[in-house]
Amino acid sequence: MKRFIPFLNTAPSVAVIRLQGMIASGPGAGRLNDVALAPVIETAFKRGKPKAVALVINSPGGSPTQSALIAARIRRLAAEKDIPVFAFVEDVAASGGYWLATAADEIYADSNSILGSIGVISAGFGLQDLIARYGVERRVYTAGQSKSQLDPFRAEKPEDVARLKTLLDQIHQNFIAQVKDRRGAKLAEQDLFTGEFWLGAQAVELGLADGIGHLVPTMKDRYGDKVQFRAYGPRRPFLSRFGLSLMQDALALSEERALYARFGL
Repeated sequence: MKRFIPFLNTAPSVAVIRLQGMIASGPGAGRLNDVALAPVIETAFKRGKPKAVALVINSPGGSPTQSALIAARIRRLAAEKDIPVFAFVEDVAASGGYWLATAADEIYADSNSILGSIGVISAGFGLQDLIARYGVERRVYTAGQSKSQLDPFRAEKPEDVARLKTLLDQIHQNFIAQVKDRRGAKLAEQDLFTGEFWLGAQAVELGLADGIGHLVPTMKDRYGDKVQFRAYGPRRPFLSRFGLSLMQDALALSEERALYARFGL
């Protein structure tokens, strides 16, 4: 019947979800996590019967758990609705940001985009000498011999470091399994899981991306010049609109900048 109603819009649409920022649980401006993104992703897949969902990614990574939760939600909805998913990398899709990209059926990037960093990192500080210099005595009481492991105010214990490295390796293996499951035979026959990262064209050669391309022209090539784009993204928290979370936002921004700095951005 639609073809007999000339004023009814029948142009195909693509739902666009912007995934920009650090991946971390909890509130904060620009943080990507499953709680904040769940309604956005659900709406993008369900509203208006889109031909495809496009993920516009600009993320240096963050929480592996939140990365996995977001990617799993996208894959579940893609399967339920039978809708293809495309990822378009802007500045960077590294570490957890690349985990998000693997939720797509096809990944595209700019020639200058950074992709990869398939690894896991844990960083901190050792402050035991600093507090000793100022005569500060650390007092900790626990029930459970491992309860205070990796305390930054005490000297490292080899057994604690070994335990942490075991956990990091397990998370790394989960990351590798995700990439292999989603990219499969596209991946080059070389070790791509060392934490190294690459620019767009080389990422394509290595099978981490499918091509050099941008959102609008790529989707027009796929669905025609009349394709429409519907953007979806998380709303800012109510109080942040009135500047009442400036300190929290400043801390989140500082942490995010440190992540981007690892890639020279």
